[in-house]
Amino acid sequence: MALRLKLLGKELNFEHSSQSYVHPLSCSRVCAFFSSWSLRNPIPGSHISPDSCSRFVDVEQFHGSECGHVKVKEIGVKKSGFLSSCNNPCDVHRENFRFDDPDEDYESEKEEEEVERDSDDGLRVLDMFNANQREWENFRRAERDEDELTHPSMKEICDFRSVDGDEDEVRHPLVKEICRLIDLRSAWTPKFESELRHLLRSLKPQQICAVLRSQNDERVALKFFYWADRQWRYRHDPIVYYAMLEVLSKTKLCQGARRVLHLMMRRGIEHRPEAFGFVMISYSRASNSIKAMRVLSMMQKAGIKPNLSICNTAIYVLVKGNKLEKALRFLNRMRIIGIEPNVVTYNCLIKGYCDMHQIDDAIHLIDQMPLKGCLPDKVSYYTVMGFLCRHKRIKEVRELMEKMLKDSKLLPDQVTYNTLIHMLSKHGHGDEASELLKEAEEKGFLIDKVGYSAIIHSFCQEGRIDRAKELVSEMFSKGFSPDVVTYTTVINGFCVVGEVEKARKLLRQMYKNGCKPNTVSYTALLNGLCRSGKSSEAREMMDLSEEEWWAPNAITYSVVMHGLRREGKLSEACDLVMEMVRKGFYPTPVEINLILQSLCREGRVNEAKKFMEDCLNKGCGVNVVNFTTVIHGFCQKDGLDDALSLLDDMYLTNRKPDAVTFTTIINALGKNGRIEEAIELTKKMLHRGLVPSPITYRSVIHTFCQQGKVEELLKLLEKMLSKQECRTAYNHVIEKLCGFGNLDEAYKLLGKVLRTASRIDGETCHILMESYLDKGNPLLSYKVACRMFDRNLIPDLKLCEKVRKRLMVEGKTDEADMLMLRFVSSGSISPQLQQYIQS
Repeated sequence: MALRLKLLGKELNFEHSSQSYVHPLSCSRVCAFFSSWSLRNPIPGSHISPDSCSRFVDVEQFHGSECGHVKVKEIGVKKSGFLSSCNNPCDVHRENFRFDDPDEDYESEKEEEEVERDSDDGLRVLDMFNANQREWENFRRAERDEDELTHPSMKEICDFRSVDGDEDEVRHPLVKEICRLIDLRSAWTPKFESELRHLLRSLKPQQICAVLRSQNDERVALKFFYWADRQWRYRHDPIVYYAMLEVLSKTKLCQGARRVLHLMMRRGIEHRPEAFGFVMISYSRASNSIKAMRVLSMMQKAGIKPNLSICNTAIYVLVKGNKLEKALRFLNRMRIIGIEPNVVTYNCLIKGYCDMHQIDDAIHLIDQMPLKGCLPDKVSYYTVMGFLCRHKRIKEVRELMEKMLKDSKLLPDQVTYNTLIHMLSKHGHGDEASELLKEAEEKGFLIDKVGYSAIIHSFCQEGRIDRAKELVSEMFSKGFSPDVVTYTTVINGFCVVGEVEKARKLLRQMYKNGCKPNTVSYTALLNGLCRSGKSSEAREMMDLSEEEWWAPNAITYSVVMHGLRREGKLSEACDLVMEMVRKGFYPTPVEINLILQSLCREGRVNEAKKFMEDCLNKGCGVNVVNFTTVIHGFCQKDGLDDALSLLDDMYLTNRKPDAVTFTTIINALGKNGRIEEAIELTKKMLHRGLVPSPITYRSVIHTFCQQGKVEELLKLLEKMLSKQECRTAYNHVIEKLCGFGNLDEAYKLLGKVLRTASRIDGETCHILMESYLDKGNPLLSYKVACRMFDRNLIPDLKLCEKVRKRLMVEGKTDEADMLMLRFVSSGSISPQLQQYIQS
């Protein structure tokens, strides 16, 4: 390390004269770098990563020469995010990456193995910031002027979401063309990739952000982000990183968000608290509040001071994780370090109280907000009203509206009534919403067609179509023309109650009233037809979609496909899936599996296999469950060789079989007497690190006990138990052996069961005792009972009474009396009861 630092110092000193005009503050950065290796340095912000020094190496000196890489290695920077994206011809090999290929640089990153700690880490981070606040502020003051020279405008980065014309960027021809090429990624050729690479270099940063936000699947956006970052003569602008984090914050892809944040930190891109907040929200969506709060520790290590925004995000995360008490403690720590909460902070806490059904505490907090220097807004009241609407406490909603006017001087307006109408309608309180609608109109507020549509939808969901039609007529009388949403809601309502013809009539009436039905309208009608057993008619209507000027979407195809499947028209359903794929819509693995199950249930396993292969070749998301379904179909049809062949195909297509897949084949091999193959396949499963499930144990035990292969079973069980403990494994073995009449082998295993002496073990012993009685051998039943007494297990009294009587019949009076004496000595029965029984 010392030699490496020495070389680094020499190299930078040597090149200082030629680079000082490019980075005039590079010397101060180098000093900060060296100071970061001092154990006495208390300022975490100065602990700059060694990789960050790559930003201050003159890139132009490496352009077009092999020696550039050698020089970088000499100074100790072997891999830099900045250099990987500079104009270096030596990186031409990176262009061979495909868009859908896994990113080696990112996917191979291992997350830090951190010990699971309580989310109090976030509270401790605030304390650490408070303790080092002065030192931190002094350091940041020195850095601020430097950042103005070496970094882009932070206002530009912070306000990247509010740039004027962002919607225009989405409609830009270049953005549309790139989105089109991304949608064709399943059929990519080198020509497509070359075209995309050429277009990428023509895009502005805002247009790259528009491409990321335009993707329906955020995983595709993340892949595009990684792919673009690997391209020669291109590197992401800082606002692109923030746009990517914003997109990921709306999903559960928390690991991807964390990697993007690490990438920003590694490349020395300015990262504000908002970037960490995006990662926290993503973790929260993945129901991992502990790791979300741990992001604050990352921020502290990066030397970023918390602000009100990140604190509000932390409180939101804790509230979403049902950790209201810790959220309140976090609020107190905020005040200690000088961050005063605002109305957003309190609204998060109000929602937390409502989620915990502590409505009185929520109202009390609203009352306390003015005393704490923060007036509640309408959202504060709407949050509580939403809880009351959900529980149909309408009277209290009205009381809260009066309180909102009296205490906070907030007048109920059209937004208030619209909000309440939507809340009541959403939770199925159509009558109450209708009453509130009349009250709003009496006070002079105009409720628009959206409010009417919400109430109509509520009535349709309850099957009250007549009441919904009355509201539609009322809309006409008041000068409102129902829009396509309103009509579609009523059409769906008719279909729900089975009145498909009325739904069809209403669809035609839409044209007469000047309202054109959309895809959702037709899909609702097709769904009604399919549920009424008219899937063929629905298929014909979908074929005429071009003449009717509407285009089916993925949901439309799915609705008709399931209708055909339910009616047993499986060939037509398979054809529809292929047509769906040709149109650019891909069925989900669940939808594929439903068709596979239907085909296998009818014994058409070969057709199921062909259908699955076609889906696989078309780029559909065929998963392990789909393969397992077809394998189970072959096993049911005595096609074990085909099942084993399909198991090999899974490895060829990179679909690794799971424990269910192996269990299915192992069970089938055992039933067909192919015990050796079943043993080998079980060993193969264990060798691949798969954990046997309880079903695996039951299947293996049943198969081997039925074949009488007890010795082989015990050897196999020892290997299985070494991978995954199953406490009742030997219990199942004894019970199965009893069922197949192999009592001698069952008695030999009794010692393994009695080691734990639990209630389940007692039930297993009772089964063995009853089996001996059925075989006419009460003496062995008596021995089983004695072994239970020895392990402090009390046998069933009624069962032992049967054993005693059978022993008396066979003349074994000593054993019969001893059995009752064991009960008396254990305190289970009194001596008087024993005399009564024996008499």
